[in-house]
Amino acid sequence: MRRFGSFLALVGGLSLAVAAVTPALAHEHPSGITDLVTPAVVRIEATAKIKVTLLDHIGELLHVERSYDVPIGTGTGTVVNPEGAMVTLTRVVKNDLDLEVYAANKIFAAHHKVKIPADFERHTLKDEQLNHHLQECYPPKQPTATCIFDVTTDLRVFPNIAPADKEGFKAEIVRTGDKPDSPAVLRPVGRADGGAGLPTAPLATVVPTKDASPVAVAGFTGRPAANLPETVDIGHLRAGGAGESGRQFRDPESKVNEPEKLGALVDRGLIGGPVIEDKKGEVVGLLVGGGKDARMIGIREVTKALAEADVAPRRGPIDAAFEQALTRFHTHYYGAAVPAFQRVLDLYPGHTVAAAHLKTSQQKRGTAEDAGTKGATAVADTGETPLWPLLVAGAVLVGVVVVCALLLWRRRSSAPDSPESPPAPTRPPLTNPPAQTRPPLTNPPSAPPGPALDEKADATIVVGRSFPALPRTPTSPGQPVLVAKGPDTKREPGSKPADTPTQQKYCTGCGMGLGPAHSFCGYCGQSVKT
Repeated sequence: MRRFGSFLALVGGLSLAVAAVTPALAHEHPSGITDLVTPAVVRIEATAKIKVTLLDHIGELLHVERSYDVPIGTGTGTVVNPEGAMVTLTRVVKNDLDLEVYAANKIFAAHHKVKIPADFERHTLKDEQLNHHLQECYPPKQPTATCIFDVTTDLRVFPNIAPADKEGFKAEIVRTGDKPDSPAVLRPVGRADGGAGLPTAPLATVVPTKDASPVAVAGFTGRPAANLPETVDIGHLRAGGAGESGRQFRDPESKVNEPEKLGALVDRGLIGGPVIEDKKGEVVGLLVGGGKDARMIGIREVTKALAEADVAPRRGPIDAAFEQALTRFHTHYYGAAVPAFQRVLDLYPGHTVAAAHLKTSQQKRGTAEDAGTKGATAVADTGETPLWPLLVAGAVLVGVVVVCALLLWRRRSSAPDSPESPPAPTRPPLTNPPAQTRPPLTNPPSAPPGPALDEKADATIVVGRSFPALPRTPTSPGQPVLVAKGPDTKREPGSKPADTPTQQKYCTGCGMGLGPAHSFCGYCGQSVKT
């Protein structure tokens, strides 16, 4: 029983090992990919819409209305949940320029036909009356103000989809930081993308601390289009630096001036774009700076801003399907990747990365590059994980079970049975029924000495009889019993012979004596009629 329990424990351990290997393989991602992030990269354009009304009462009172669009900033954002919440930099959606001053200069110059620069500075005019009205047009608003302003910010988000969305969708500011390079949180307004939502980017929990850690940056230098896809470049993080001051870049081989190279990308539109870790493809920070000094703010500042905005980053159903397809694609199972990418496009038809990988998978499916065709048969296009690893593991497990069972059976069959011997039976003294009296035996024959007991084997009890061997009487079916007659003795004078000869019955199974009314042996339980 102990061996059998050990055998069951072995089988259970093997089963758990096989079950543990499968999910571990399902969740591995190849190294150095940016495909998990680039579908969630968006282009953000912020514009201030200023409506101004000039009250001209130099002559007759006139209401002059104008509307101006003033660019605030452009940059790159990253979607962090299926509902469309995004992170970027504050400078992309907000600046410190006085937009009302700009509108006052524009409308006053156009209406009064004077030369005033269209900038964000306050100016004066030589004409005292016009200058008085101009100064009263500038903010802040006063009871005698000659201008009324209405300023709103229009945020347009252009996702990474094909065909490109020329109009984009509107968004609103949820939170901005105190500094231009602080993270800002946005959310879409009136966007309906179905139940699956938008693709998202995975956020890391820590920033690589090793010097010259390889990373990648991604973003758009303009509105996404067929001839203007996302821009991806590589870099290396210098050790040290944290917080909003940022962490610098450095080429470990000193062949490229990475701060200058990435700074040029910042100026072209990658400002606020994600910095992607090389191993797992997760976002570890946002790209800041510009000119000849590009830097990165870490993921802790990003997650802090999301928490203050009450926005929870999470992955969605599109991302789950896309990760499964990417696993098959990057492990060269192109036949299995085709239906997986088709599933992603069913959930989100504009997925550019899924569409590109689907085209590649269809071209390589069934070729020598397809890992699914290197075996005996190609992997079926089922859209699910290939079953052959599970079948092989199951066959190995069954083989181990069979071998262990055979070894256990042979071992148990070759071992001698050694059950514990029951205690030696003690034959109860024979008693004659009251109706039958037996004369005492004279000179009974002595029993021959029994053989010596074997100490190593099972002990056998040899019982000597005080009377001759028992003759077997003919028995009918149903009464296979031995009958013994007492030894012949001389009857004493005056005694009466018994009506029937004295007979003693014995069990044919164990040899114990039976009484005249016994139907079963008192020792072994065998029926006297069997």
